[in-house]
Amino acid sequence: MGKSGLISRRFMKALGFAAGAALFLAPGFAAAQSDWPTWGHDPSRTGWNQSETTLTKDNVSRLELKWKSQLSTAPREEVLSTLTAPLVATVAGPQGPRTRVFVVGSDNTVYAIDSETGEVSWKKSFPNAMTPPKPPTWLCPDTQNATPVIDKDAGVIYVATSDGKLRGLSLANGEDLMAAVPFTDPYARNWSLNLIDGVIYSSNARGCGNAEAHLTAMNPKDPAHRVVEFYTGTGRPSGVWGRGSVVAGPKGLYMQTADGPYDPAAGSFGDSVLSVTYKNFRLMDSYTPTNWAYLREKDLDLGSANPLVFPFQKWTLVASAGKESTISLLDADNLGGTDHHTPLYQSPRWGNDEILMAGRGLWGAMATWQDGDGKRFVLLPLWGPPSKQAPSFKYSYGSADQGSVMAFEVSVDPTKNTPMLVPTWMSRDMHVPDPPAVANGVVYVLQTGENTVQRADAKTRSTPVTNAILYALDGETGKELYSSDKAIDSWTHFSEPVVADGKVYVSTWDGRVYAFGLKK
Repeated sequence: MGKSGLISRRFMKALGFAAGAALFLAPGFAAAQSDWPTWGHDPSRTGWNQSETTLTKDNVSRLELKWKSQLSTAPREEVLSTLTAPLVATVAGPQGPRTRVFVVGSDNTVYAIDSETGEVSWKKSFPNAMTPPKPPTWLCPDTQNATPVIDKDAGVIYVATSDGKLRGLSLANGEDLMAAVPFTDPYARNWSLNLIDGVIYSSNARGCGNAEAHLTAMNPKDPAHRVVEFYTGTGRPSGVWGRGSVVAGPKGLYMQTADGPYDPAAGSFGDSVLSVTYKNFRLMDSYTPTNWAYLREKDLDLGSANPLVFPFQKWTLVASAGKESTISLLDADNLGGTDHHTPLYQSPRWGNDEILMAGRGLWGAMATWQDGDGKRFVLLPLWGPPSKQAPSFKYSYGSADQGSVMAFEVSVDPTKNTPMLVPTWMSRDMHVPDPPAVANGVVYVLQTGENTVQRADAKTRSTPVTNAILYALDGETGKELYSSDKAIDSWTHFSEPVVADGKVYVSTWDGRVYAFGLKK
């Protein structure tokens, strides 16, 4: 992109690591022992647990609630995310290996829960005595927000607390394995941590804590604990606030930005997909839709989601979508062509005919998986009804006016020899679905029940429309195989269902973690 394409303003503080080629998830990647060690399961945020084999299409209808654990972090009206999404890892213990579920509370309390009993194995609290620069709101609640990440080989869970510090705790007992070190701005509301080649990455946005929008990286094994930063725009706009934060690809990190100015020469990349190097955060490439000014005017930014990176035939593809409800397929090695505005494929609008900035489109993340025949699918959790102009699906199950999951098979356009998406199925109606999880040909999705009214007071935002419901769907057809119905009596915000160790785990606003497993 040339010298003018680099983000020069406070480009980096120091280089405290030398991250080599990233761990890129080829089709054979699998986490050990059916763990779920990071948001979206893996560094590329696919949402696909290839090691999970206990739950199948044939038995998933026999799911039942095994336990629900009430944790001590209390819900508050101005805090929509009481708990992070769960993580799962098998941990060595005195009586042998035990599987534990890890969540972090908004009050900076880390919990390790026994997956068989639902009892808290250990917890560790890190009270923040600092005074935030502004009173809390549901947009900037002045709390811990980032889903942590697990380094299974090292036996460490890394947690970013609301004081801006990074902590490393023992998976076995919560012991401090690393001194707390500054990582990002206090109260900055940074997003899910990612661990790639021993380096921790995160992003912040929205201007919470008066922080400018930027990425942060640290090698926790660097004795100096030096931090590298990369600013996605001048000031607070153009932040990366997709649930999965930054996403691993074959040569670098990929991310989507929110509304803001688009001026590459000035280092401003609003409503764009960016790729940067692992080693020194050098900007490698960018893609910006040609209608970026319209997206910014209507607040239909790409920042509501993170991109999805996956291999398909001769390409490594980046799938990008946001509130507008269109999906772009990009070449990971040449995101937007020579003009930085040309995708390999652009879908029609799948939803949001109303052109609303809230409660419509994609808020979270897509997922991807392959079936036994090697067919590649992309899953889009859509808020609101499908577009009246959208092509029909092979399988569908009603009007889905509140929301749905849409599945597309990745194929090749025979006339252009470029990748394309073929609509395969649209799920039953569900209110504001979270990003799906996939294992063994089954798609798990959580109806959140959330009230998505924007510009509302905290009480309105924390009053749900309905209860959360866990669904299991046939990955080939979208047919409903299981529903938790009324088993979950609360709702959730910006989370995801997690499938690992033969169970499905869900965290909710009232400070509970639920585990669903097979009837014996």
